[in-house]
Amino acid sequence: QVQLVESGGALVQTGESLRLSCAASGFPFGGYAMSWYRQAAGREREFVARIGPQRFAEYSDSVKGRFAVGRDNAVNTVYLQMNNLKPDDTAVYYCNVGYRGRAYWGQGTQVTVSS
Repeated sequence: QVQLVESGGALVQTGESLRLSCAASGFPFGGYAMSWYRQAAGREREFVARIGPQRFAEYSDSVKGRFAVGRDNAVNTVYLQMNNLKPDDTAVYYCNVGYRGRAYWGQGTQVTVSS
């Protein structure tokens, strides 16, 4: 079955960097777009970034220029490099894939940015 496992979340200070990872299994990873979403306390889950099979990347306006999404198909892992973090980036970050008509989510990893 499809499994997505995020890691790398931490408590950091404003301006610092983090790299999140999402290890995927249960589907042909190289052929599918992978996305990152985040959900802050009391707010709806929102799109952060997506990388397609050909590594075309898209970003939300709020992270463009600060975050970079990447993938390593050899190890079925998608990454989110987050630079110049701000308190507004505080959220649980989720990995997502759409496979055979269904959306799959990981358990999430907490990122907290202190001011």
